[in-house]
Amino acid sequence: MKITLIRHTTLNVAPYICYGQSDVEVSDSFELESQALLQKLRSLEFDAVYASPLRRCHQLAQALCVEDGLKVAAEEIRLDERLKELNFGDWEMRPWDAIPREPFDRWANDYANLAPPNGETFTELHARAKSFVEEVGSHSHGKNLLVVTHGGLIRALIAETLNLPLKRLFRIAIDHGSVTELEFKGEIPKVLRINA
Repeated sequence: MKITLIRHTTLNVAPYICYGQSDVEVSDSFELESQALLQKLRSLEFDAVYASPLRRCHQLAQALCVEDGLKVAAEEIRLDERLKELNFGDWEMRPWDAIPREPFDRWANDYANLAPPNGETFTELHARAKSFVEEVGSHSHGKNLLVVTHGGLIRALIAETLNLPLKRLFRIAIDHGSVTELEFKGEIPKVLRINA
């Protein structure tokens, strides 16, 4: 099984805002970005398309599955709650610099195990991501899957694939509209490309 992970395009949200699972709009450059992404993916064929139910991912998946796009019908996109971004709880839609320094620093130093108030830990996000891969992997041997999701979830799947500790994952850049490919074939899963 090969999974091609796409991070959503840029958003219509002010810089330095913690948006997490908030359902924010895509930016005015959405059409240009989605067309550029389609050009990157056009030579590939996918057996199934999955997306986070948040608008920024679902809308991109639909744009990629248009009539002259990928060879998957838009109505075949499978939305999965496990593909959502990290839940930042009470910090959502707040400027990062408005979050009280002490709790933010505690979280930043141990985000794998500490959650923002009413949010989730990165370990919990990782468990969601792992559950998704295990479930789709059980019936997708030899298939190519496209997954439109979020930066945090892509980092969690890279960690799972490479057996990396969660505490250093934000050193991996995952740009808006980027492509990351993972392969689950044989005993050893592989990362084929990151942030392309």
